[in-house]
Amino acid sequence: MSLPTARGGARPGLWRRHQRTLAPWLFLAPGLFMFAVYVILPIFQSIRIGFHDWDGIGTATWIGIGNYVELTGDDAFYTSLYNNVLWLVLYMLAVPAGLFMALFLNQTVAGIRLYKALFFFPFVVGLIFSWFYAPGFGPFYKLTGWLTGGGVAVLADERFVTYGIIAAGLWPQVAYCMILYLTGLNNVSPDQIEAGRLDGARGWRMLWHVVLPQLRPATFIAVVVTVIGALGSFDLVSIMTDGGPHGSSRVLSYYMYEQALSEYGFRMGYGAAIAAVLFLIMMLFITGFVWRMLRDERGAG
Repeated sequence: MSLPTARGGARPGLWRRHQRTLAPWLFLAPGLFMFAVYVILPIFQSIRIGFHDWDGIGTATWIGIGNYVELTGDDAFYTSLYNNVLWLVLYMLAVPAGLFMALFLNQTVAGIRLYKALFFFPFVVGLIFSWFYAPGFGPFYKLTGWLTGGGVAVLADERFVTYGIIAAGLWPQVAYCMILYLTGLNNVSPDQIEAGRLDGARGWRMLWHVVLPQLRPATFIAVVVTVIGALGSFDLVSIMTDGGPHGSSRVLSYYMYEQALSEYGFRMGYGAAIAAVLFLIMMLFITGFVWRMLRDERGAG
């Protein structure tokens, strides 16, 4: 079947023939351009810099995998890596905690507005944990002193400092996951809920087989932002401890800053190598989760 001809018998132009295909890409083009310039290109530039010895000002010297070889013998790097793994493991508690808070707040109970205000409260005062842990007058210090006879200065103790910062980060992260799940619960199909009830689904069975499958988009976003938050935990470490005491609370993002931009020496190449390791860990976690979610959807289909 021949294509319809335009006025005068001429064949329609390229735009006419591919309008449905080209129009969406034209709308996406500005966003894709910005994403490529400000996200994709810097990633490759950072990886390239990681193979050089460079102070950020002078001429970069190619040293191959020299920075990565140095990382294998760097105790501070291993401390930062261990802390990041700890952040990842404990931060993932924000996802189920946010889900169960959302399920609770989605109920019709007396005083629900007050409960919602309390759960949104962390967004306003999350960093007040520095005061909460403060030795001498902090509420946590006084509480542990009352229970044990000697207060625990969490941010000054190498054994507890990382756990204390993670607790401060979890507080607003749980609230963020809760918001995502509250939004997802508003889109849960009432028809499927009713069908589940007719089939005898109650409690955990209803949650697992009917509600959670409909919350997969919210779960995906919650996991991704939680992984990114755990690996990009620079702000809390910088504000609460500045990497101390004795570097025990460092994470990879903060150690990268120390090596590349602080008074430790402006080692841009070494900092870029740390950034590449951090990016690899992030991609492994996110790719693994996406693969598992796609596998489950194909199995369900």
